[in-house]
Amino acid sequence: MNIVEAIRTGAREYLDKAAVIDGSRQFTYQQLFHDVDERRDFLRGQDIFKYSRVALHYPDSYDYIVLSLALLEMGAVVVPVPFNSSSDEVEDIVTKIDAHFLLSVRDNGLIIKRLTSSYNLYTDFHGLDPAFIRFSSGTTGAAKGVILSHQSIIERTDCANEGLKISSTDNILWLLQMSYHFVVTILLFLRKGAAIVLCGDDFLRKAENALCGQTITFIYASPFHYEAFIGCTVFDSSFFKSLRMAVSTAMKLPDKIRSDFFIRFEKQLTEAYGIIEVGLPFINIEHIPDSVGKPLPDYSVKIERPDAVGVGRVFIKGPGMVDAYFFPFTIRKDILKDGWFDTGDLGRLDGEGNLYICGREKSVINFAGMKIFPQEVEEVINRYDGVNESLVYALKDEQYGELPVAKIVTKENSKIDIDELRKFCYKHLAKYKVPKAIELVCSLEKTASGKIKR
Repeated sequence: MNIVEAIRTGAREYLDKAAVIDGSRQFTYQQLFHDVDERRDFLRGQDIFKYSRVALHYPDSYDYIVLSLALLEMGAVVVPVPFNSSSDEVEDIVTKIDAHFLLSVRDNGLIIKRLTSSYNLYTDFHGLDPAFIRFSSGTTGAAKGVILSHQSIIERTDCANEGLKISSTDNILWLLQMSYHFVVTILLFLRKGAAIVLCGDDFLRKAENALCGQTITFIYASPFHYEAFIGCTVFDSSFFKSLRMAVSTAMKLPDKIRSDFFIRFEKQLTEAYGIIEVGLPFINIEHIPDSVGKPLPDYSVKIERPDAVGVGRVFIKGPGMVDAYFFPFTIRKDILKDGWFDTGDLGRLDGEGNLYICGREKSVINFAGMKIFPQEVEEVINRYDGVNESLVYALKDEQYGELPVAKIVTKENSKIDIDELRKFCYKHLAKYKVPKAIELVCSLEKTASGKIKR
């Protein structure tokens, strides 16, 4: 089944209900489907057809949703390109994916650029029934181009809803980038007849307007957004009185943000652990501290090659897995190991089956044979007054193998005494984990999705 067909089937009882609220504009499901029909017919007239690889470089909006659904329904393959990408980054994605078309915007109008490419790039590509080619955030290496079929998207949205419990009664405050968070969220929300309230740029002002005008039951955002809510004097607990779930994703949720949000608004943040090749296998519904929780019912997790304290490689198994990598072209059976996906993350399981992520194996610092997980050290550093964000990484050393060192960005108008910061670290970390050198910098290099580049 085509994912848009599944959305139409799921929402046919809610045609007169709001589907998307974008600023002052409100669109019912009936209007959404009408607009999708019109856009689909227009795109067909531009010679876009089944299996065309279409790079979508478009701002987050109601129109982004309409364009995506129109392309998916006609069988084209959507390649999301973050709208904040540089021209070089756009060109890189278009070239790697051998795109047939680039859809962008100019003066609020749709621009369609036809590109020279091959329709027979890979023999098995069409047989996958591809819907999306998604790129990873690129924090640790080159993106491979993750191919997801319509069937895989339907499966992973079904699985995710075992934890999210989205229904037609939900009004969802949307704060993330659609190019990175569309498949398991926007498509799921529409399948279940929920209303999506878009905020986008200037999100605090737009969120304030949305919260004043709508009963928000669900938020899907990153720790960055929740920290902004905490620091904004406009918001109080009354704004979130109807909130049943606030999901934090895209990066590890710092304990300070978790606790500060609860103190300020009397609502728990629910951490989710998503992987582009897998979907959303973990949602910490029980709010276990420092954990991503137990796997959702349709998923299994195992730790391979655990060390003395149980930390090893995290493998996950379940429905809706990656169908293939685009380059080098590799199909699912050659990616998975007996059905298990190697996440590249290191973690451990407790006696109740809760998963604790320690960090990426590639990022682990080996200090005289002892493992140091940068995220653990960063979490301590980030709790120190005046620190905005930090990056802990390895520096090669002949005597110890690798030394932990850190780059730190201070908050505006804040000054930090590095010796006092180091004393703070000694108080909260084992001695060998404390950075041996600390450098104050103006900024840290980020990926297009806003993650720190390692």
